[in-house]
Amino acid sequence: MIRANGEYFDSVGTHVLRGRGINAQDGPDAPRVAVVNQTFVNKMFKPGEDPIGQHFGFPGPDTNSAWEIVGVVEDTVYTNVQMKDHLMFFVPTMQRPVGTKQPIEKDDALYAGAIVLATDRPIDGMESLAQTTLAGINPNLTVVKYQTFHDQIAACFGQERLLSRLTMLFGGLALLLATIGLYGVTAYSVMRRSPEIGIRMALGADRSTIISMVMRGATIQTAVGLLIGIPVALLCVRFVKSQLYEIASVDLNAMTICIAVLALAAFVAAIIPARRAASINPVNALRMD
Repeated sequence: MIRANGEYFDSVGTHVLRGRGINAQDGPDAPRVAVVNQTFVNKMFKPGEDPIGQHFGFPGPDTNSAWEIVGVVEDTVYTNVQMKDHLMFFVPTMQRPVGTKQPIEKDDALYAGAIVLATDRPIDGMESLAQTTLAGINPNLTVVKYQTFHDQIAACFGQERLLSRLTMLFGGLALLLATIGLYGVTAYSVMRRSPEIGIRMALGADRSTIISMVMRGATIQTAVGLLIGIPVALLCVRFVKSQLYEIASVDLNAMTICIAVLALAAFVAAIIPARRAASINPVNALRMD
């Protein structure tokens, strides 16, 4: 349940799909009303049933008809960006459920936890202006935190952003290790095959032939790695999608970019030993045991 005042939905950009929103006439003496979201309607009412005018409440003789539904709004994410299919209803700030016995001056639920301000254009010094205005209304009002919508949305993605950066960091380290490993294997292979390379060059093999021979071996190793890694990556999507925001399936563009980056890293790791192999002096290579 969220308490809201008039023009709240317009301020936060939530569209009213049916009926009306909360307005200034929904005061303490007006009938108890509520606005529900689309998921509330889908789960609490039959398909095609009109929720406008229906009553709902919490269990109990005095509260089972506490609020009358006057509007339906679109689903909106609150608190956590991964909240999906959650039932929500909004009630006017100054209205209390039927049967509430607590004196109104002791009802903590009536305190405004947040104030939403909407402007038609950016205003410089909006924070100080808001604090000055609120202090003029009531000097005892304390502004604990001032945030723009952009800042609030960015704060909601803090954990997801951290996971994304950690994933990129570990992916970069894995790519670096794979590149160094491929370079080491290729360089070791070139050293072991130095006599063979010397014989080939003595028989007339040119530099491009030697480079192609070394690159072919590195390409085969890279292809084998991709044949193993791509199915494993596709299989692991189901385990990581719950940790990352809006990751439901494999992104072909991202997969293509990853394959291209890996191929480029493999090329860089192999071309250095390949060029070194092509620069071997055949006489010195033939003398090697």
